Amino acid sequence: MYLLQAVKGRTTKESTMSSVSAYYNGKTVLITGATGFMGKVLVEKLLRSSPEVKAVYILVRPKAGQSMQERVANMLKCKVFDRVREDCPNFHEKIKPINAELTQPKLAISAEDEEELLTRVNIVFHCAATVRFDEPLKHALQLNAMGTQRLLELARQMQKLEAFIHISTAYANCVRKCIDEIIYPPPAEPKKLFDLVEWLDESIIQDITPKLLGDWPNTYTYTKALSEYLIQQEKGNLNIAIIRPSIVGASWHEPFPGWIDSFNGTSGIFVAAGKGILRTVIANNEAVADMIPVDVVINLTLAAGWYTAVHRPKNMLVYNCTTGGINPFFWGEMEQYVMSTFKRNPLEQAFRTPNAHLTSNYLINQYWITVSHKAPAILYDLYMRLTGRKPRMMKIINRLHKSMMLLQYFSTQSWDWSSDNMNMLMGQLNTEDRKTEEYPIRIQHHPPCDHLAHFHCKVTDGSKHLVLCGEPLLQVPFLLQGIQHPQALKPSISNQQRGTSR
Repeated sequence: MYLLQAVKGRTTKESTMSSVSAYYNGKTVLITGATGFMGKVLVEKLLRSSPEVKAVYILVRPKAGQSMQERVANMLKCKVFDRVREDCPNFHEKIKPINAELTQPKLAISAEDEEELLTRVNIVFHCAATVRFDEPLKHALQLNAMGTQRLLELARQMQKLEAFIHISTAYANCVRKCIDEIIYPPPAEPKKLFDLVEWLDESIIQDITPKLLGDWPNTYTYTKALSEYLIQQEKGNLNIAIIRPSIVGASWHEPFPGWIDSFNGTSGIFVAAGKGILRTVIANNEAVADMIPVDVVINLTLAAGWYTAVHRPKNMLVYNCTTGGINPFFWGEMEQYVMSTFKRNPLEQAFRTPNAHLTSNYLINQYWITVSHKAPAILYDLYMRLTGRKPRMMKIINRLHKSMMLLQYFSTQSWDWSSDNMNMLMGQLNTEDRKTEEYPIRIQHHPPCDHLAHFHCKVTDGSKHLVLCGEPLLQVPFLLQGIQHPQALKPSISNQQRGTSR
């Protein structure tokens, strides 16, 4: 989709600024959300580009029956770390897990661990958040807003802290059509809202959530807007920067093209279209599909950390990490490219030939949902029952429809984001930085969706697969849940017939 103008560099006597990579060498870094999509890429990039980084502390909580140690072990097995594993086999020794819970007072960190963080950490990257659009308001507030408040409280006590970088979202202020790189008034007074959800019953909170959200489409964007305001109000003397990425997608180049770790959001919808399950989507062909590769976001994040620590700007800087204002790419173009990509490189064991279309007409969309989604799913499930197997297609269709409803707000309209601070940051990087390809943060024109081609169908050794933590598509759960193996979707036709139908 885009050609990324790369920047890196080495420190020279003539230069008045350090290179990004050199800055992190010898530093101690704290990262929240390290086991998430963006967090993994951040940890990998930091360890690979700054091999002399002193230590990387990561806050991790037990989850889904896994201990902190088990979660970290599973994270480090991920294919995203293959490059750094090859360059530095002992890279894991730099990673220091800390048992913590952002929703608990004082982050539930032990006194010993807290003392270690307070006396050693030089820079904080706050990536942790619940990104579910339909997250109950109370939990979204506890993690996205109150968790940020607690982390700020810890950061203000850190003796050697040089910068605090917060990952927000470009849609935090989506109620506005033109979004500048500033902090806007919050949708509500955060502290009053915190008090409200603390004593109200969960069911009552659910009932009043629509009223509280107002024009905000979901609890994710709402709580991110609150978090930005909280940071501005409670930052004290900290050097802070806020990164606002738009829709974060598969990697363009690093750690390798097309890496992604889940089928959430647009990823799942693209794959469902490639499998022939998804046939109709509500979207405006002329609306901008503002997607940004994850490695571009991480490179901007690290560069912003360097600039914030070294230059100590007087005011807190916000970086809109978006593409629409520089090289707009529209949903109509996205449809054409996605479909042509899957037709050239069909996924294995597709349900049908890919043939998805966009429409902004609600009635037309409902018609095609009935005809092309529900009717085939009912027939397929009937066939599964008759052959003694468990019907699952309607369950997948319903989950898919829910995802599309949540994304509809973002696929039917466009926003204008200013990018003055990103351009300024590009200008601050020295001449040597501009000559190499280590820190791509600026986006220029390129034939559309090039990085998506890698995401959709990366061809390796002649076998088609989607990269998901390094496993071929046939070995991972389809859409994460529902069908445990794509074989369950195999139509009762021969391989030869299937190939002909494509």
